[in-house]
Amino acid sequence: MGIVSAIGNNIAENLLALRNNNSGIALLHYLKTEHKEFPVGEVKLTNEQMISLLQIPENQPTTRTSLMGMIAVKEALQTAGIMPEKFSKRIAFINGTTVGGMDKSELFYADFLQNNTKNEYIATHDCGACTEMIADFFGFFSQVSTISTACSSAANAIILGAELLKNQRADVVVAGGAECLTKFHLNGFNTLMILDKNHCCPFDAARSGLNLGEGAAYIVMERMGKSNSLEKGRGEILLSGYANTCDAYHQTATSPQGEGAFLAMTAALKNANLRPEDIDYINAHGTGTPNNDLTEGIAIERVFGNKIPPISSTKAFTGHTTSAAGAVEAVISILSLQNNFIPNNLNFTEKMEELSFAPYIDNAHALSKQFSINHVLSNSFGFGGNDTCLIFSKK
Repeated sequence: MGIVSAIGNNIAENLLALRNNNSGIALLHYLKTEHKEFPVGEVKLTNEQMISLLQIPENQPTTRTSLMGMIAVKEALQTAGIMPEKFSKRIAFINGTTVGGMDKSELFYADFLQNNTKNEYIATHDCGACTEMIADFFGFFSQVSTISTACSSAANAIILGAELLKNQRADVVVAGGAECLTKFHLNGFNTLMILDKNHCCPFDAARSGLNLGEGAAYIVMERMGKSNSLEKGRGEILLSGYANTCDAYHQTATSPQGEGAFLAMTAALKNANLRPEDIDYINAHGTGTPNNDLTEGIAIERVFGNKIPPISSTKAFTGHTTSAAGAVEAVISILSLQNNFIPNNLNFTEKMEELSFAPYIDNAHALSKQFSINHVLSNSFGFGGNDTCLIFSKK
């Protein structure tokens, strides 16, 4: 797997930040906008620094989304031990993203209208163009596809990757997502009145909104029992269950009883042949908005009854990386399994009176406390009621 987020530019840095309770949320620095009042989770690299790291020619059109994706895919391939020149298998690339190259559209919009000197960036606007840029950087993927279902995009990319493997349409799949912050992004969520001007506090009684984030993350998958290729950790972690549902309740809000979330979690457990009591940790969608945390909590209570496992949202670390969130949190879920720890639910102070549970907090012993974790449920819920759940398990 590979990851770049507000808390680190690789797996090791992300793990260390999670164990040390180091949030990456801060005031806007890289995105050029008048809205300086909103804290966000920005990747701590300029575009120029990423171009230099990747050794891309400076005159080659790129987008921030594609650059972050290249860095994360590169780490994923390296940790999997895949060297394309010595690898004859069919490798698919499935990418979840939505804003695409909108950062360049915003920057050069006036030029598009008047000067026509930046027209090469017109073709980078749509989300599929960023997927193609990432794939072309590596140049060996046998098939490439883009998933765009808002905040469930990357999780759905992982599901599509699993289905390609299951149906023997690929031998290895690199699946995940990438998303950068844009003014369109920020202004859109601000229009919905769901941005917090302070650090977000998921599942807290005083929660008032989310902090946007950006990043990219990918996992490398192959069919269980195959001795194809993957070097490090092969066979240790399984994508044991998954499900996608859509209740289509509202364009942006979730249903009062969390129907879509309930159906997705129930279906994922059935797909994994697991019982609710088998889940050792839930990496919640947990955006910090009044609507999401209440309805997700209600759905969790419907599924798990009075035996609710430890729950936390890691969006207070990374920000809500929107279309990349399902992959960023998939990597965090896998790190939880591999290292037997539960990430803290940062900024929590007061339990929600509508729910029977409080999120996991352990500020004193985050570095040392060990858990027995065999199954992790990761939730990713998108606009339009497109809800996805992934279950990762130790073999």
